[in-house]
Amino acid sequence: MNYQDFGNTKEKVSILGFGGGRLPEKEINGTMYPCQDEIDEMVKLAYEKGVNYFDTAPLYLSCRCEEAIGHAVRGFRKKVKISGKIQGEDSQKNAYFQALEKSLKNLGTDYIDYYHFWGIGKGFFDEVIVKNGLLKQAHHAKEQGLIRHVSFSFHGMPQEMQYIIDRAEALGYPFESVLLQYNLLDRTNEQMLQYADEKGLGTAVMGPVGGGRLAVPTALCKKLTGRTSEATYALALRFVLGNPHVDCALSGVENSAMVRENIAIAEACTENAAEEWKKLGTAVEELKKFSELYCTGCKYCQPCPADIRIHEIFEFYTHYHVYGLTEYARKEYAEYLEKGKKTCADCMDCGRCEEKCPQKLEIRKHLKRVDPVLRGR
Repeated sequence: MNYQDFGNTKEKVSILGFGGGRLPEKEINGTMYPCQDEIDEMVKLAYEKGVNYFDTAPLYLSCRCEEAIGHAVRGFRKKVKISGKIQGEDSQKNAYFQALEKSLKNLGTDYIDYYHFWGIGKGFFDEVIVKNGLLKQAHHAKEQGLIRHVSFSFHGMPQEMQYIIDRAEALGYPFESVLLQYNLLDRTNEQMLQYADEKGLGTAVMGPVGGGRLAVPTALCKKLTGRTSEATYALALRFVLGNPHVDCALSGVENSAMVRENIAIAEACTENAAEEWKKLGTAVEELKKFSELYCTGCKYCQPCPADIRIHEIFEFYTHYHVYGLTEYARKEYAEYLEKGKKTCADCMDCGRCEEKCPQKLEIRKHLKRVDPVLRGR
């Protein structure tokens, strides 16, 4: 297993992390419980193969993830890194230390290595974390040895991430690591990955295979590389691991076979991984560029007077047409419609979106064309 310096934390982490969000469960009298023996086996296997970053959260695994991972690592706790999170509700209640103490108890440990403000954006950061003085509390917890590093996981617009990093630093309470979404299908945060890395933060990636979207067989591998011998799943994970600004990729696992598969992919990454990453990234953009509908997802078309989420609809179509994720794209669109979001049927035909589109797309025409395709008609 290869290891990376985790930003300026002076620690090394395995390039592959163990995600705790998809661990096996069983139902007993209507209540879900972790399959502890199986999880112990999976965690031990990962540890013995060199994985030293284990991710948890209070709500994962029917709210029992911390206990399950804590039990599994108890024989080698001091040799691994545990990632934890404080949920937004506890942050809003200004219950930082109460939430931390509960997680420490659940995990059966005296400290958490990377304790994250969970899934934040600029608004939550300013109105809750800064306003309630939680950054100061986090650094106080670090001084007490309850956590090793102050971290955050990110779910906002890319430019908001730079703001959060810079603002925390300006306040005198800098973040030391970040966990964010990034994969072959969604490269929105690519520049921010580089920014965080250059600012000295450890960078961990969640969803390296697109939340399972790339786990299904598609023609994408052949389109990108000309090879059919490699699974799209492996290609996607190798793409993330090859980014020189990624320190660790967290992959959620459901069984020991997935642990072995992920480790084999990570161990196969060589010093040429960064070069492969560049080639794959270029190939993906070329595929999109030469599609008859090349939407970059820049969102310049927003806001739409009719409230049509144009970029989302075109992204679904890219998944369908470019990546070959046919059923997944239709499922995405069906969920979009179930939420009552607007479509071409609601278009006011004002043309403002087309005036603002850098790609000069005939947006109104494309919206009408892709709607029946995504509906499966």
